[in-house]
Order: sequence, then C-alpha cells, then structure tokens
Amino acid sequence: MKKIALLVSLLAFACNSSQKTVADKTSDSKAIADPTPFAESITEAELKEHLFIYASDEFEGRETGQPGQKKAVAYLANQYKKLGIVAAQKDGNYFQKVALELNKLPNGSIAINDKAYENGENLLTFSAANGNFNEIIYAGYGIEDEKYSDYTNIDVTDKIILIKAGEPTNSDGTYVISGNSEKSVWSNMSESIGKRFEAAEKKGAKGVFYFDENNFGRFQSRFDYMKKNDSGRMAIVEEEKNTFFTFFINETLAKAILPTITTESKPKAIAAKINLAVESANEDVSSENVVAFIKGSEKPNEYVIISSHLDHIGVTKDGEINNGADDDGSGTVALLEIAQAFKKAADAGNGPKRSVVFLHVTGEEKGLLGSQYYTDNDPIFPLAETVADLNIDMIGRIDPKREGDRNYIYLIGSDKLSTDLHNISEEVNKKYMNIELDYTYNDENDPNRFYYRSDHYNFVKNNIPIIFYFNGTHDDYHRPSDTPDKINYDLLENRARLVFYTAWEVANRNDRLVVDKPNK
Repeated sequence: MKKIALLVSLLAFACNSSQKTVADKTSDSKAIADPTPFAESITEAELKEHLFIYASDEFEGRETGQPGQKKAVAYLANQYKKLGIVAAQKDGNYFQKVALELNKLPNGSIAINDKAYENGENLLTFSAANGNFNEIIYAGYGIEDEKYSDYTNIDVTDKIILIKAGEPTNSDGTYVISGNSEKSVWSNMSESIGKRFEAAEKKGAKGVFYFDENNFGRFQSRFDYMKKNDSGRMAIVEEEKNTFFTFFINETLAKAILPTITTESKPKAIAAKINLAVESANEDVSSENVVAFIKGSEKPNEYVIISSHLDHIGVTKDGEINNGADDDGSGTVALLEIAQAFKKAADAGNGPKRSVVFLHVTGEEKGLLGSQYYTDNDPIFPLAETVADLNIDMIGRIDPKREGDRNYIYLIGSDKLSTDLHNISEEVNKKYMNIELDYTYNDENDPNRFYYRSDHYNFVKNNIPIIFYFNGTHDDYHRPSDTPDKINYDLLENRARLVFYTAWEVANRNDRLVVDKPNK
C-alpha cells in the first residue's frame, strides 16, 4: 500500500482508538484494540492488483513442481519481504522444502512357476516389487474383523498372500459378519480395499495378490491412462521406503495360482515358485510451501494459522493455461492482504497476542500434499500449540446457485471440533460484516465431501479447530476460463476482512479455544 494510505490508516486508528474494544480484558493483559482500521487496509484495488499478476499467464497455471509454481512462490516471498513480515523458519528462509515424488508406473514383470507376466497383462501394480518366494498363502477374503478373521490359523509373516473380494456367507445365504441378509463394509470395494491391504501388512505379509474380477477393469483403466499419458500420482517422499507391495490380478492369473479360488475360501499355503522383478520409475519433484509469521506479543508460543494453497493445475495438453484466479488465487491474495493488515496493527503497537502464521501450501491439487507435509512431516511450529487453522480456498466468485444473492460465504467445519470457534465466528461476523454464513456444505451428509477436500483437513486430523471459507464451485472451476477478470473483488474484499476479523479475535482473546469435540 502507498505511504499516504498507511498514513490514513494510522490516523483512522488514532481517531477510533477510544471507541469500541472487544470485551476481553484482565488485570495482566491489555484490552484488544479495535481492528477496524487495519481491516480497512484490505481493499478491492490491492486484491485486484495482486491477482492480475498472480493469476496471469506468466505464472503458467502454478502446477506443483513446474516453473510457474516457482514464479508463484518467489512472488509470495517477495511480498512478505516488502511488508517486513519475517519468515517462519529460524534460518530466515520463507520456503519450506516439501519432498515430493511422482509415482509413475513401474517397469518389469513377475514369474509364477516359470511363466512370465508383464505388468499390465493379467496383473497390475503401481509400485516396485522384488524378491523370490517358494509359496503363497491363500488368505480367503483377507478380512480381519472383530466378528470374523481369515488370519486365525495362518502365519503370513514375510509371505505373499492371495486374497479375493467379497465376504463369507452362511449356508442359508446370510452374511457371517452381519448375521443377516445385509452386506457389511467388506463388500464395499472402495471402503474395504484399504482395510484388506492394511490388515495384511499388519500381519507381517510382504505383499498381496488381490483378485476382484468385478473391479479389475477399473484398475486396468487407471493403469492404461497412466501408461498412455506417461503420468503418475504425486506423493510425499517416505523417509523409510515402504516395501509392502500390491498386485491386482484378473481371473486368468488368479486361477493359475489357485484353480478353485472362486469357490474355495478356506485359507491355506500353496507351493509356488515366484519371482518378482518390478522396478520403480518414480521421479523426484521439487516444491515448497511459503511460510511467514508475526510473533505474538503476549502468547508467542501459541499459533493461529491462516492458510491457502498456492498451486493450481498448470497447462492443458492443448497449451491453454489454467490461471486459477479463484482456485486458489483468490485465497492467496486474500492471505497477503490479511498479513498486511496484521503487520499494520503490529507497527501501530497492536501486534497480536498470539503468533499468527501465514501458510501458503503447495500440492493441494495433488492431494493436499503441502499441508500434509507441514502437519505430518515438518510442523514449523508445534501442532500441540497451534490454536486454529483458518483456511481460504476459493472466495472470489459466486456459486450459480446463489446468483443474485451475493452477500454470502460457505463456512465448513467451524463447529466440528470447537464450539468456541463457531461462536466466535458468528459473533465476529455479526459485529463487523453481516455476511450470510451458509452452512450448506457443513452437513455431515454433504455428497461433495468438501470438509475433506482442502488443506484444513490435515489440521483436523490433529484435533486443531478449523474454518474453511469457500464460495462454492462454478462453470470455470478447473478450466482455463478461471481468470482474474471474473472475480467479484468487492466480495473478495468483504470475505477477506471477515477472515481477518475472525483471526484477530482468536489471536487476541485471553482464553485459548477449547476443543470440546475432539476426533476419536
């Protein structure tokens, strides 16, 4: 902001300092200052100026690990330097390196009783697998449940196991686990496949051959797509490489191992000469989060995080740039303006009581990877002392369902872990903004599952209260047409101010938020 604007802001503060203050005062803590003049430094003009740069073609869609993403993080770091807001890391580096890799289709084959099978023919694997074995343990359905276990009379330690989809039934056709005609979760492929693999690994197995003829085609389609496009799934590099492997096999291979597999379910050992020679083709990806902070004046070892994701989906195969102005350029520039407002307050002698962390994460579009890295691998500040995460992901547009009804924002998750946070959010909005807080997507039965789909969720997993601010999707979502000229900058200003006011209250109140509804 220009010097004259700063002067106006400080004068406004001086004129209003004797007016309303939040009623949160004790003998050993000064009253919370009126945040209004600092919130007013968040303006349409500056948001627009930032976003027309950040979501321009120059940034090439900001795809994780690509040159455009490097330009994006450089821009953000430079803005924090200009604002005089220091890096969160002790070495003064704004960039938190995030160790990622692109998991590509591995190369190689396996041999069973001297018959070779290439990866992609009768079997599919998405990870490396090596070793020689003299038997395979058939573990039936591979179920480990409090009501039933396929592992009761077998030892699978350091063995390959063969399992199949489905679940056991009684002679009358009822299901063993449910005890009636209702199928259990073990008959749901999407929910049970992970449970099966996890059970096998916990039992000590080296790997799994999984037979599910009804869904083999789905795995084959994914495999063929990756092969055709030479693509892969991005993931955080594991410090200790997991050597557990999984193979999806079709009926031809399953019956080559056990001809009676479709009718036989009793676990047993099967003599077989097995050689696995599948090598990784993974590629390292260089990426980083950008993290800055303002140290708290009274409770510096408690932290309020405000987050947004800095990445987008890059360039289409036809060379069109996905600018990602709303997703999540809007959240990114809002976070810069919020940081500026907190810095103005600090420069005026009203720094936040708790430390405020400005966290721009990478790899959200690849599976919430940057925030996962921060919470699971390298939390710069202790999670146990992290009070809340206010996450901003798409706040610059209007949901077509709300056309003509502009003054709203979807809030997700505010009441999931902390009643305190939800109440503060409501009270702050009523006092300062009067935006309609729409909780449509906060419903437990929301089919969109937005609560699980942005970076706040990695904080949720650690019992850190969150609010997810979101305007809903629109026709330009994840398309080249998501451009900065379509942003509603007045709404972006109002929504960013709401986040600032909420963060201000959480950072400055005497009592830390109570987590009264923790995850179990």
